[in-house]
Amino acid sequence: MRKGIHPSYGPVVFRDRAADHAFLTRSTMSGGKTIEWEDGNTYPVVDVEISYVSHPFYTGTARVLDTAGRVERFERRFGKRGGA
Repeated sequence: MRKGIHPSYGPVVFRDRAADHAFLTRSTMSGGKTIEWEDGNTYPVVDVEISYVSHPFYTGTARVLDTAGRVERFERRFGKRGGA
């Protein structure tokens, strides 16, 4: 790899504002703010709006569309198409 062209890769705290949850990981991102982590060290913090803690897919609150019900309602309203 060429020297001096890659961003620095280090520990960063990602803080989910919706769920008030934070986790420490490694990333090339760096926020303008810092936070003191549980281990006593200070790390850059990046605020995110959604993460695996608050995303509906991971929390199990995702809505499943009732496509069969929608098709039946459409057929009742506008009638079935006759086959050729």
